[in-house]
Amino acid sequence: MSAANGTNGIPDIPAGPRPEPLRFYGTTWVDHDHGYAARRAGLAVGSLAAAAAACFVLRIAYDGLRIADVGSFVSLLMVVMFAVCSALAFRHTWSAFGARPDPDRQASLRGLLAIGFVGSLLAYFLRTLTEAPGEKLHRAEYEKAREEYEKRTTRRSGNPSRKRRR
Repeated sequence: MSAANGTNGIPDIPAGPRPEPLRFYGTTWVDHDHGYAARRAGLAVGSLAAAAAACFVLRIAYDGLRIADVGSFVSLLMVVMFAVCSALAFRHTWSAFGARPDPDRQASLRGLLAIGFVGSLLAYFLRTLTEAPGEKLHRAEYEKAREEYEKRTTRRSGNPSRKRRR
């Protein structure tokens, strides 16, 4: 939000609800100012690089299992587990950008999301290509709060004591 300087050099802060800051973006998502585009580009590259590094670490773990000769069933089980957990984590992370997740469900999925961290990183990367992750949800909530604030603060015209009774 851009704020004009008041008469004493202190920025004027508009009354009403304040936007909720997003991780890594603060409140720059409101007006897309103060390096918003650079942050989005940097976070897209960073999340993709983190996902690639995570895949490399998983590859080393898989090679360790192969060297330990644990058998094809255990190796297959590990690959399927990470693939399924990553897909579920991707879906959960993607849906959390559009609606507030249930805290109880979030707590119960903590282990699954930790195992499927690659899916969460990829969801973050893909969302960052179009907007700051969670921006649409936060913008809708902020605009609704602003509208409700405007409705509450608009003054009625006329004398309320002369109101016609039905």
